[in-house]
Amino acid sequence: MEIRDPVHGSIHISEEIAPIIRHPFFQRLRNIKQLGLTEYIFPGATHTRFIHSIGVMHIGSKVFDKLFAQKLSNPDIVRLKETFKLGCLLHDIGHAPLSHSTESVMPTLAELKIPKEFLDKVDFGGERQATHEDYTIKSIADSSFSESFKDVEAKYGVLRSCIADVIRGSTHNDEYFTVEGVNWFPILHQLVSSELDCDRMDYLLRDSYFCGVSYGSYDLDWLIDNLEPCFIDGKAVLGISERAVVTFDDFLLSRYHMFVMVYFHYRAVCLEQLLLRYFQTSDEYRIPADIEEYQEHDDHYLMKFLRKSSNKYAKSIVLNEIPKKVYESFNQPQLNTLEQIQTYLEQQKIEFIRCSSKGRLSKYYQNELIDKSFSLRVVRKTIYGDTTFTSIDTATDLYKKFSTSHAVNRLHFNLKDLTKDQLSHVQGLIKE
Repeated sequence: MEIRDPVHGSIHISEEIAPIIRHPFFQRLRNIKQLGLTEYIFPGATHTRFIHSIGVMHIGSKVFDKLFAQKLSNPDIVRLKETFKLGCLLHDIGHAPLSHSTESVMPTLAELKIPKEFLDKVDFGGERQATHEDYTIKSIADSSFSESFKDVEAKYGVLRSCIADVIRGSTHNDEYFTVEGVNWFPILHQLVSSELDCDRMDYLLRDSYFCGVSYGSYDLDWLIDNLEPCFIDGKAVLGISERAVVTFDDFLLSRYHMFVMVYFHYRAVCLEQLLLRYFQTSDEYRIPADIEEYQEHDDHYLMKFLRKSSNKYAKSIVLNEIPKKVYESFNQPQLNTLEQIQTYLEQQKIEFIRCSSKGRLSKYYQNELIDKSFSLRVVRKTIYGDTTFTSIDTATDLYKKFSTSHAVNRLHFNLKDLTKDQLSHVQGLIKE
C-alpha cells in the first residue's frame, strides 16, 4: 500500500499495518480536520488528522531506522519498531471533532470502562472527565478496532497494551521494552510526545504548508540525521548531536512562530471559545461513552448540530461571526489593563469573551510534573573520542528563553451592546 503525501512524498504502508488504516476507527480521522476551525481563517487548512497521523508514522519510521541502524536485524528490535510506529500512527485516534473544546462534553473516565492494564494507577477511580487521549487508549484497548491488529500481533509479537504505553508515557511492562540490557521505553515515548517528537516534526511542516505560510519550515533531514540515543542507568533517552543544536533552535522558533501567527490567531481562538459557550449553554450535543458510537462523531456530525441549532453561539460559528476584538495583552502591564476592562464589563453585566492562549515550547521544563528523564540531551564528542551529554537547557539560550509559557489574552465584545458612557469609560481604561 502506498500513499502520496504532499509533504513527505511517497509513504509505503506494510501489509500488516494496512488493515489498521482501513478500519472505520482510523478512517474516521479523514473527517477530523487537523486545525479544526482554523480553516475559517486559513481556507487551505482543510488537511486532516488522517494524513497527519500517517505522516507521523512515516517520520517515526525514519527516526527509528537512524537510531537503531545497527540493530534492525534483531527480531526484538523489529518488534519495538512496529510497536513504536503504531504509537505514532494512533496517537490521535481518539481525537474529538473540531476542537479541544469538545472535550468539555465528554463523560467521566470511569464511564469509558478502560481495562486497568491500560491505565495508570492514579486513574483507577476514574472520577475525572475523559480526554481525547482516553478515547485513544479505549480504542486500542477495548473496541472493534482491536480486531485489525491481529496481523501485526501475529507477525511481530506486538502487544496493544504496549502501544498504549508508548502513547501515554508509562508502562507496567519494562521487560517488553528491554532489549540487550537496555530499556528503550523512555526514548520511544519521547519520540511520540516530547519537546522533539515526531508529532511536532510533522505538524509544523504540514500546518505551514496547508495554511500557506512559511513559519513552520525547518531542516527535518538534518534533525533526524543528528538524533542519538543516550544511555543512563540502563535506559535509553533521546539525544541530539551538538552540531545540530542550531537546527533544534530553528525548530523551536518555527513552533513559536506558528503559535503566534496561526494557532493563536484571534479569530480561530475566539471561534473555539464560542464552541465552548455553545456546549455550556446547550444540551444538544454530548460525546457518548460507548466507543462504537463514538465512530460517528466527526467534524461533519458536530457541524450538523451547529447548523440546526437556534443557539446564538452555534449560529455565530456557522456564520463565522465573532464579537469584535477590543483589547489584547502581551505583557503584564497590558494584562492589568485588560483585567480592569473585564472587571468593568462584569460590573455593567455586559457579555464578553476572554480568550487566553498559552503555549510553552517545552512541556518538560521547570516545574512540570513530568519525569525529567524524558528531557532532551545534547551529545558532545570530545577530542579523546569520548562521548558526553548534557541537558538541552544548558546548550541553547533560546530554549531557556522560550521555556516559560507565552500568553496572549484578548477581550471580545460587541460595541453595540455598550451605551455611549460605557464605551467612553472603556476607551479611557485603554488609554491609561
